[in-house]
Amino acid sequence: MNWAQQFDDVVWLDSNNHDKKYSTYDAVLAVDAFTSLKTDYFDAFDKLNEYQNTTKDWIFGYLTYDLKNAVEDLKSENFDSLHFPDLYFFQPKKLFLIKGDTVEVQYLRMVDDEIDNDLKLISQCQSKLVEDAIDNESIKIKLRITKDDYFKKVEQMLAHIHRGDIYEANFCQEFYAEETDIQPLETFNRLNDISKPPFATFLKTDDKYLLSASPERYLKKEGNKVISQPIKGTAKRSEDKDEDVQLAKALANDEKERSENIMIVDLVRNDLSHTAKKGSVDVEELCNVYSFLQVHQMISTVVSEVDDNTTSADLLKTTFPMGSMTGAPKISAMQIIEDLEETKRGLYSGSVGYFTPNGDFDFNVIIRSILYNQSQKYVSYSVGSAITAKSNPLREYEECLIKAKAMREVLEN
Repeated sequence: MNWAQQFDDVVWLDSNNHDKKYSTYDAVLAVDAFTSLKTDYFDAFDKLNEYQNTTKDWIFGYLTYDLKNAVEDLKSENFDSLHFPDLYFFQPKKLFLIKGDTVEVQYLRMVDDEIDNDLKLISQCQSKLVEDAIDNESIKIKLRITKDDYFKKVEQMLAHIHRGDIYEANFCQEFYAEETDIQPLETFNRLNDISKPPFATFLKTDDKYLLSASPERYLKKEGNKVISQPIKGTAKRSEDKDEDVQLAKALANDEKERSENIMIVDLVRNDLSHTAKKGSVDVEELCNVYSFLQVHQMISTVVSEVDDNTTSADLLKTTFPMGSMTGAPKISAMQIIEDLEETKRGLYSGSVGYFTPNGDFDFNVIIRSILYNQSQKYVSYSVGSAITAKSNPLREYEECLIKAKAMREVLEN
């Protein structure tokens, strides 16, 4: 049984058994929209708040980076061949919540007579959905920005920093393929297998797909507690155990990488302060290094407490887009990003997640992700790095290639 083919709306969230302090489920599957909200950025957070209050149910979906235009006087006019709506959420007819050896099944009343048959079909499935190699067509990846142009643009970004316009900005570039057919579910499974991140996501809405191996949480709400876990700082892995340990230690002690992370932590603290109870914003974890299959990452954890009357939409609106994908000061960084980047970010550096019926939520950061418009036969993945006063353009370019490695490997091999 292939959920990805059977339904127009599918979200699969997989923690890959990263059972950390703020983990809730090992995996979640939501399929088949009963109701939905699809809108552009105008008044998007107000519409989301109304939709959430109306359904009072589980809803799943995404926020694109371009919702920044709903928060500030900004624009998104760069090239776009993916055409994801700015915001999309749906109320699933069928929901599976997986934790350990337990699967909680929730069906809306109109389809609850299908539970027994669905469970029978699921029990007959192999534990691993796809064992065969991907039969993608031969794919030729192109660069939206040439290497030489990338260096020039980083130098322009550095000029802004040296003038004092910004302290840091996340500068991204797109890799893409045209006239390309891929098998989305199989491609996702392979990407997930070689990365095994804590916030992996397969999302389908009509003819558009997100195949994400994200290691980063954007924002989570548990009762009155809000948690943000920005990533800034990346190092490659090594198959040599001793060298790999040294690479992780070098990242932990890298002055540039730590300064990147700390600047974003300060930005996140400021964002959370807009809704936090006085004195409740706290940095629980600063610049800790975590190892994933592809890379080492430097992660911090910032938390706050909010009042009962603080809406989930307000928490998102006052913190979006996430600081790790913008820079500091945030508005200036987003303006410069728009001028220097060649591609509209859209769903890349946005967020996918869910709301529970009581208004709690959990959202990732859409990085390390393949985006696919099946009708347009267009495949895209973008990567970026934080540019600071200490940035070396060649090192930044190499960091981008490290981050792009898994997506390129999945698509080309």
